[in-house]
Amino acid sequence: MAISPPVSPSPSKEKSYDYLLKFLLVGDSDVGKEEILSGLDDGASESPYGFSSASGIDYKTTTILLEGKRVKLQLWDTSGQGRFCTIFRSYSRGAQGILLVYDITNKWSFDGIDRWIKEIDQHAPGVPKILVGNRLHLAYKRQVAETCAETYALKNDMTFFEVSPLCDFNVVESFAELSRVALKRNGMNRLGGHCKVLDLQELACRTIVSHTTIYGIEQLPLPNPMKSHLKSYAMTNKTRTRMQSFAHRDKHKKKIMNPTDSPPMNCRKSCSLS
Repeated sequence: MAISPPVSPSPSKEKSYDYLLKFLLVGDSDVGKEEILSGLDDGASESPYGFSSASGIDYKTTTILLEGKRVKLQLWDTSGQGRFCTIFRSYSRGAQGILLVYDITNKWSFDGIDRWIKEIDQHAPGVPKILVGNRLHLAYKRQVAETCAETYALKNDMTFFEVSPLCDFNVVESFAELSRVALKRNGMNRLGGHCKVLDLQELACRTIVSHTTIYGIEQLPLPNPMKSHLKSYAMTNKTRTRMQSFAHRDKHKKKIMNPTDSPPMNCRKSCSLS
């Protein structure tokens, strides 16, 4: 399914979005993919192809505001059970983004991400993907360290988020980041350019977060839902900055000298290469 910017809509039926994207949620059973979908606002939950959840497919649409543009997301949750692998292979065609979901309280579900990446590389090569650690509200039962997941995501060229649908934390932000990558990959470079126009909410969040800490947000005289959104925004930017620093560090690792290379000028004479 292609990205569909508005093209001369008829006066009688104007589109309610600027871009349309198809995303898949994949991961093992019981990692909470349905929790992520159920917490989203807005959209229809009936599959346009008539499938029910009993068939192994959950479907929902939602619309997010991304840098002044309305992006409608068609979200498909394929069951993690082995008998539904063929369903994933069918639905991966035409997908513009994939969320790999695991449960931070279940190490086995994290180890299973390798299998899903192999499926993606085989049936949907090149499709942007992000790694999502679900059920952050159960962090006291954590079995997967945040640093371990970050390292894994960086190794596989993915952005990483830990989310909690129960606390409305980082869910929309993870979809927004994947949308940004998908649109940029499909030639919508203006979303990442210097002339982008930010919506009012983005500007307000950026200003507040830049002048306080995550703990300081809790002391602000704001409604609790707004505090939750600000903390989520701050954590998202913190994670993105940390991922960028990891990438920068890896690019500038010290070069390993080959035995055939000449030693540097300041190398001591006692230095020997095996």
